Amino acid sequence: MTTPFRSPAGAATVFSTDQKIRVGSLDALRSSRTVFLGRNVFGGVHWLPPSSSSSSSIQAVSTPAKPEAAKPTKRSKVEIIKEKSNFIRYPLNEELLTEAPNVNESAVQLIKFHGSYQQYNREERGGRSYSFMLRTKNPSGKVPNQLYLTMDDLADEFGIGTLRLTTRQTFQLHGVVKQNLKTVMSSIIRNMGSTLGACGDLNRNVLAPAAPYAKRDYLFAQETADNIAALLSPQSGFYYDMWVDGEQFMTAEPPEVVAARNDNSHGTNFVDSPEPIYGTQFLPRKFKIAVTVPTDNSVDLLTNDIGVVVVSDENGEPQGFNIYVGGGMGRTHRMESTFARIAEPLGYVPKEDILYAVKAIVVTQREHGRRDDRKYSRMKYLISSWGIEKFRDVVEQYYGKKFESPRDLPEWEFKSYLGWHEQGDGAWFCGLHVDSGRVGGNMKKTLREVIEKYRLDVRITPNQNIVLCDIKSEWKQSITTVLAQAGLLQPEFVDPLNQTAMACPAFPLCPLAITEAERGIPSILKRVRAMFEKVGLEYEESVVVRVTGCPNGCARPYMAEVGLVGDGPNSYQVWLGGTPNQTQIARAFMDKVKIQDLEKVFEPLFYNWKLGRQAKESFGEFTTRMGFEKLKELISTYEGSPQ
Repeated sequence: MTTPFRSPAGAATVFSTDQKIRVGSLDALRSSRTVFLGRNVFGGVHWLPPSSSSSSSIQAVSTPAKPEAAKPTKRSKVEIIKEKSNFIRYPLNEELLTEAPNVNESAVQLIKFHGSYQQYNREERGGRSYSFMLRTKNPSGKVPNQLYLTMDDLADEFGIGTLRLTTRQTFQLHGVVKQNLKTVMSSIIRNMGSTLGACGDLNRNVLAPAAPYAKRDYLFAQETADNIAALLSPQSGFYYDMWVDGEQFMTAEPPEVVAARNDNSHGTNFVDSPEPIYGTQFLPRKFKIAVTVPTDNSVDLLTNDIGVVVVSDENGEPQGFNIYVGGGMGRTHRMESTFARIAEPLGYVPKEDILYAVKAIVVTQREHGRRDDRKYSRMKYLISSWGIEKFRDVVEQYYGKKFESPRDLPEWEFKSYLGWHEQGDGAWFCGLHVDSGRVGGNMKKTLREVIEKYRLDVRITPNQNIVLCDIKSEWKQSITTVLAQAGLLQPEFVDPLNQTAMACPAFPLCPLAITEAERGIPSILKRVRAMFEKVGLEYEESVVVRVTGCPNGCARPYMAEVGLVGDGPNSYQVWLGGTPNQTQIARAFMDKVKIQDLEKVFEPLFYNWKLGRQAKESFGEFTTRMGFEKLKELISTYEGSPQ
């Protein structure tokens, strides 16, 4: 059967059908050969039958030598900074040499491409204490033993003594002062790590299931994630120039990656540019990709700009990929023209074409995504404006072929990979729950001891947890005991609410935070558990709770059954209607709910869910079926649950 991807109202997205979002383009961004985008060149329906081997070669047309005069396109300030930066170098290279504890506004934008954000403690008074957050790039969440130990050391020596596991399978290291940036960056680079492209207007970390299974589809998904990450990695050397004085620390790339990057058969590349895919301007905004296998939605597939799913034959041999496009979480309060959106099907490609298809999608966004207003620069707005048919038309011209019809897939499941699992190669892996991904104190010390003693590689999950890999059977008992003593418990001893919950860092360091998230979620989850007990819900029952300090959606609250999105001091916008397997987007239910009033909203809802749910109906499904008007009536008439 085909898995439905739907909003509560049944549509694939949550924007109004009469919404008009202007998508601008920038002539200066055009690659050396530009595809003519006139009328629909393929006609109506674009699907080819699965057995078809035909392909349409699309000849790109050269850009006219003397194009007609056009009205100058408005550009955002960041676009101008990128243009003048000499491929993300100037003025950051000069700002890093000054005695000031911070860098100027232009350098703040550029250092993001290097994997860092400038921050200050918003709770300090009497001045700003600047520091930098560094984020690593770890495709599939893979962290070699050497890199983990290095990050652990750097957190103590140059950070705030903690490591943070992110929702995109990376580390965040907070509290690094400017004078130590080069030391920290070079240490990461020299110890099998990188922060290149972890932030900024380019492809971010590529997600894939963290489970180290020795299965063909999982291994192929992780290999594909690695190859996509390599394909879309910057090539102009600015990162190594800045942090290791131009010394290169790049491993040999697979020949198929090099071939796909250099291919310009359909006008995708900037000829003779040090950045053949990105050019001087890079992308209009951040770009996110996830790769997975059927049933495994540990990666929140539909929240990404591109979602890629391995399709295998009856013998388990990977044959190709379903591709989904247009997901994205960020939005702005009280601005209905901004919205969260889930990805929709684009088509299917054979496995040898995946890099070319991904590149074609990225180039379509590069050429046509808005660069005048960053609120509307994500690819989801381009697709929402054009519609999926026109978007597919344009991508197919850069790809050089038509997409085939997507293959049917089984239902999705959220998989946490907590606890002990056989890898399939004689070894075991152990998934450990880490509240909000914050590794510190005795937990950090114990993890380091275990990882160092047994020389374990680790993986970070998209749910902010950690997986210890390649564990021999004879080590299991001693590792379990040591970890439990540090509070790293097996899943049967972790509250089910905590196992699926997520929160962003928010205060005190995030400049966008409106209210608490990471520091507030422990109390919120305890209160939800108390409400469950009060209305008679069993301990094993759970809801997916995600909390963010602002509407940018870093912890993907718009996919949660209960999403709390900061909209004022000690206040949240409540979102309801996501599902446990993250295939349905939530909707805004109430604004300005004070933290002290959560019980007034949720106790009536949990009580009525217990009484009125259908068989195996999740809380998110219940809230969608009942409708918001009825839910508000249940809240207003609630007189308390019978004791």
